[in-house]
Amino acid sequence: MNNMSLAEITAKLEQEPIRKGFGRGLLEAGKRWDNVVAACADLTDSTQMNLFAKEFPERYIEIGVAEQNLVTTGSGLAAMGKVPFVSSYAAFSPGRNWEQIRTTICLNDRPVKIIGSHAGVSVGPDGATHQMLEDVALMRVLPNMVVIAPCDSVEAEKATIAMATDKRPNYMRLAREATPVFTTDKTPFEIGKAYVFEPGEDVSIIATGTMTYQALAAVDLLYKNGIDAEVVHVPTIKPLDESTILKSTRKTGAVVTVEEGQINGGLGGAIAELLAEEHPTPIKRIGMRDHFGESGKPEELLKHFGLDAKHIRLAVHAVLERKN
Repeated sequence: MNNMSLAEITAKLEQEPIRKGFGRGLLEAGKRWDNVVAACADLTDSTQMNLFAKEFPERYIEIGVAEQNLVTTGSGLAAMGKVPFVSSYAAFSPGRNWEQIRTTICLNDRPVKIIGSHAGVSVGPDGATHQMLEDVALMRVLPNMVVIAPCDSVEAEKATIAMATDKRPNYMRLAREATPVFTTDKTPFEIGKAYVFEPGEDVSIIATGTMTYQALAAVDLLYKNGIDAEVVHVPTIKPLDESTILKSTRKTGAVVTVEEGQINGGLGGAIAELLAEEHPTPIKRIGMRDHFGESGKPEELLKHFGLDAKHIRLAVHAVLERKN
């Protein structure tokens, strides 16, 4: 275990917005496959789709501020054999156009790749209207839809390239602010797989997206308390890697889930459903509990809503009391 403080560890890591990894991945996918196309709702710089638009202007469509048109155009492109990536803020897509996603994409099982940027309370000063917290729940309930939440920009790049060859509708949520880059080119990624980032025996911390770093940071805090925590990173929330998750929970006998979104219907909901059916286990869910976000600095909001490493440590202690 590392003797440095969390602040010291974080300071030594490169930090980059996860959405930048998506931009690089989309550009690479465009270079590899001619049928990859893109469309955006007037937010190419914010979603980092500008790299693709500049390199392949003939394969890019600017839809404008019309998110319902955005996804229906994507469905039409997919019906004609293209692999369309469509991007906007998650508050607007899927927040504004869920019915069109349901009817034109999922019902017809079209392989449209929906990118929702600026998700989670870490969006910061934009406040509650733009801090999309319900997107995982909205998309997870849709038949045929794959739901992905990468932990850093390196994984987002890999996920984007993998999505380009996946035959199903996909949704990927991206954070706005720079976050630690703690995976490498050699870190495995496959749609539908979860990964044990830190082995342990006492409790399973199951995390997704930006919260996986907070979960790893909590491991050192717990180690100082004599608790050996296992961290399972879940980049694909649907379909869930049930085998990896159940193997971990059967070993540890206690679970804490961590996500930057609503726990109702989100990762916490998915894990609770799985455990209720397959292996009832003491569980504590970290995430947004029926609240909207607020305006503030990202680190302030994570602390305020109990989404940082220190609050994960407290949740672990609580669930271990129930286990014991």
